[in-house]
Amino acid sequence: MDALAEKLDTRLREWNPETAAQARERIAEIIELADQDVLDIAWSRAAEQEVQKGHTVPSPPRISQESST
Repeated sequence: MDALAEKLDTRLREWNPETAAQARERIAEIIELADQDVLDIAWSRAAEQEVQKGHTVPSPPRISQESST
């Protein structure tokens, strides 16, 4: 077995169930992208959602409507 696969196997057994489940989902997604040969151009959905959660778009500044005389 590949060293990386062995490390992953060990970690999946050591991590708490929620962490292991999230890792499995993301790894499965990466495998799917690699199978489609689009790994280099695609973001994982989870990574994209993390970026979206971390960045909010600020509201545009308000322009006061003072009359100029």
